Amino acid sequence: MTKQYFLEVADYNIWANDIVLSWLNNITDEQWEKHVVSSFNSIAETVLHITSAEKIWLERLNKAESPVWLQSTFKGSRNEVIGLWKNASAGLKKFIEGFNEEALMDKLVFRRINGDRYEMPHYQVLAHIFNHSTYHRGQLVTMLRQVGFTDVGSTDKLGFYRK
Repeated sequence: MTKQYFLEVADYNIWANDIVLSWLNNITDEQWEKHVVSSFNSIAETVLHITSAEKIWLERLNKAESPVWLQSTFKGSRNEVIGLWKNASAGLKKFIEGFNEEALMDKLVFRRINGDRYEMPHYQVLAHIFNHSTYHRGQLVTMLRQVGFTDVGSTDKLGFYRK
């Protein structure tokens, strides 16, 4: 894996997130909050989870002194969480743009949410971040359909390559 590869994946992540965010801007508050059986209990909770993950990983990568797990503290609006998600995705791309490719194998040392010390090579962290967001975006497609929003399309990487 190379820096160029991760820049491409960061661009894909932003592209796919923007598609999902356009759908989220077209659902009702009832659909946003409706209980749906999935990894999380609503579209709102799933979006907050993706946002929390992208944000805390960005903070860890940037060596923030006290990264915050947003999911345990956030009380804001749909627009606020969407804004945070967009900022985190853009921040991940910016991080990669400034990252020294020779450090991809170097380990990132960080604290997990439970406080345990952990370490992973940077390339594994980046691969995880983008795979994690893809996984939950797929859940959002299904959840949106379950709450009656059927104007969804594909966020598959092939669509990104074709654009």
